[in-house]
Amino acid sequence: MPQISASEYGALPLRVHSLLAGVPLHDVWAVDLPPLAEAAALDAFHRISYQFRVIETLPAPARVLFALRFFLGRVFRLEERPKGAGTASFAKGLTAEDRARSSPAPGTPDGLFQVVYRFPNEALLEVHNRTVHGALLTTLAPAEAGYRFYLAVYVRKAGWLTAGYMALIDPFRRWIIYPALLTRIRAIWEEAAH
Repeated sequence: MPQISASEYGALPLRVHSLLAGVPLHDVWAVDLPPLAEAAALDAFHRISYQFRVIETLPAPARVLFALRFFLGRVFRLEERPKGAGTASFAKGLTAEDRARSSPAPGTPDGLFQVVYRFPNEALLEVHNRTVHGALLTTLAPAEAGYRFYLAVYVRKAGWLTAGYMALIDPFRRWIIYPALLTRIRAIWEEAAH
């Protein structure tokens, strides 16, 4: 599952490019998915993937890393939101039209994240805690041989912990977590296609 270039990702017609124009793009990953008999939309795929409980069905090394991160997060209170986190939300930059198009509404909790917006083929989630103010973008684009699913990570500094935290987790994200996650996403897609 390749990490792709920022230029390929930047060429996609996505709302996130203008909304997060000042937020550093940390990395982008993609997985190619086979064609379906009917046109696909990301929001339908999200509904299907929630039924499969993606994180709970990842390979053991990835699940162990998630469990360790959540354990350390509780011990060191890493999930605490900084004061003023609500006023710094990426959703502040949404237009009235963006808010009307989003289902669910901006600010809706989604696990450890909050929804910034979820359009039919583009979804942006946000996390703001003691380690990072980050965003996770997923989108589904037509490709020559079917579809391409993109996963982009944006990271804004949340405090003195951010740089060290990202340096610590990057090898695990790149070598274990994202490859396992994208492999599982492809498997879910293929199961849903049948």
